[in-house]
Amino acid sequence: MDWQPLWLTFRLAIITSCILFVLALPLAYWLAFTKFKGKGIIEAVIGMPLVLPPSVLGFYLLLAFSPSHWFGAWVENILGLRLVFSFPGLVIGSVIYSLPFMVYPLRAGLQSLPVSLREASFTLGKGRWETFYKILLPNCKSAILTSLVLTFAHTIGEFGVVLMIGGNIPGVTKVASVAIYNEVEALNYDVANQYALVLFAITFVILLLVYSLNNRFLRVRQTS
Repeated sequence: MDWQPLWLTFRLAIITSCILFVLALPLAYWLAFTKFKGKGIIEAVIGMPLVLPPSVLGFYLLLAFSPSHWFGAWVENILGLRLVFSFPGLVIGSVIYSLPFMVYPLRAGLQSLPVSLREASFTLGKGRWETFYKILLPNCKSAILTSLVLTFAHTIGEFGVVLMIGGNIPGVTKVASVAIYNEVEALNYDVANQYALVLFAITFVILLLVYSLNNRFLRVRQTS
């Protein structure tokens, strides 16, 4: 078994999770506490990857990232990056595809906090963002952990999007899910089983740790 697809998969998952965590924090706060008429449209756009077939999203991203499209051409000419069949393209596609898995748990965690926390902070003269980072986030440890793990695990399991955007280039875009597909196509079931078992074991351990930590946070919160 070649370990390179597994390393590439975890590298993609880590980078995607870190980028999304930075982007999703202010977005989740804004969605949790802002009210305006077009909010439902924005929430629907963010949640599209939850119901949209991955191949559909991957197809449109492939068109957008193509050098023949204005966006792909602009990125390649200005930034010097070719997004089609490249690792940077996989990262951008994964960020878009996993966005709701990071945003929605964070938003739910923020909305579950008592309103008195924000009101007390505002009364003491704290601003919105200072209240967010110093008061609300420390009380959302469970939601933060859940969002990070869901995003990480979801990225590991991506297939349709990464296959459409990245193809099957060893060492560049050939992640574990694509490697499993290739081995099954070649009737190499033993190798496919090895890849699958590694992913199964790692995701199970991650989820086990998350549930254990979440239960610990709940016990601490109930006793405090």
